[in-house]
Amino acid sequence: MEHVDIAILGAGPVGMALALLLVKRGVAAGRIALIDAKALADVVGDPRSIALSYGSEQVLEQAGAWPLPCTAIHTIHVSRRGHFGRTLMDRAEHQLPALGYVTRYGELVAALAAACSAVGIQAMRPARAADIVEDDDGVRLTLDDGRTVRAAIAVQAEGGLFGQQAPRAVQRDYQQSAVIARVAASAAIAHRAFERFTDNGPLALLPQDGADGLQYALVWCTDPASAARLLALDDAAFLSRLGDMFGARLGRFTKVSRRSSYPLGLNADAAASARTVAIGNAAQTLHPVAGQGLNLGLRDAAVLARLLASAATPAQLATFTAARHTDRKLTIGITDTMARIFASSGLLQPLLGLGLSAIDTVAPARTILAELMMYGRR
Repeated sequence: MEHVDIAILGAGPVGMALALLLVKRGVAAGRIALIDAKALADVVGDPRSIALSYGSEQVLEQAGAWPLPCTAIHTIHVSRRGHFGRTLMDRAEHQLPALGYVTRYGELVAALAAACSAVGIQAMRPARAADIVEDDDGVRLTLDDGRTVRAAIAVQAEGGLFGQQAPRAVQRDYQQSAVIARVAASAAIAHRAFERFTDNGPLALLPQDGADGLQYALVWCTDPASAARLLALDDAAFLSRLGDMFGARLGRFTKVSRRSSYPLGLNADAAASARTVAIGNAAQTLHPVAGQGLNLGLRDAAVLARLLASAATPAQLATFTAARHTDRKLTIGITDTMARIFASSGLLQPLLGLGLSAIDTVAPARTILAELMMYGRR
């Protein structure tokens, strides 16, 4: 049996960031068990694009996993298709080098894994906890490869996609799927991200230059039947449909990568026992409308590392749950509201357009929105 202070179930970005931050705060690498069901080689090639807020970049820098290959977001253009009103957020207004960054999931995992190796954190891969037993003195994890780990505290950081999860206390199926791909446009605007709200759901284009000539990561949220039809189109028809939905701000869409899709929903539960706690997607899986899922998880990791580095005790887990309540509740609430309202139709849509115009006109409102997206509720 291996004895450690902290066992982290899930060596994805949030789990590895937690492990690194613990070591940076003085916890010996040998006192941390980092466990993941997948071999590292199966993960680092994952081509999915992810958006990191400026606040997340700061967390990754503290963890020793920055810089990494990415494209900076300097401006974010938010609009409502077919209705008046838009808002534009600019890094210059906040005196920052970027509002956020776009990278590939696999490249983020590779950077974090390299940083873990550099400080002596050795992940148990591939291994899954087949049984978890908690008692007054700690948690016993029986792994499916026969090993046993005894820890003072266990952290669940293995999230997965909405469609693969067991239901939690707060759940909402949005009856939407995200179609993801990378695309090129004839009049691309460097470092500008777009969030375009349509009658069927939000459509995001995130700047991400690559050697393949593709310039944007696309996340197109729509109902499952429409998503299936989009996947079935040939490239030319798909690009034409995307142009009709997005408009002509970027000229013509000229190239698209292979497409895929996944279901969207809210699945959240902040409950924790005396010696176990969940963070990241294991605690809250969100709609991608505001791009906050991973960023919220990295904020979880930063706070939990600060507390557990002082003492790996039930009292620190209780403090963590209280400390993260407001940010989690606000971020989940904003994301859920946006996912439902911006996909609606009818008389409410002109009011939403006016709301975007008001945010664009009133600088304090624009600042509040930008800071929430970059740092969460502090």
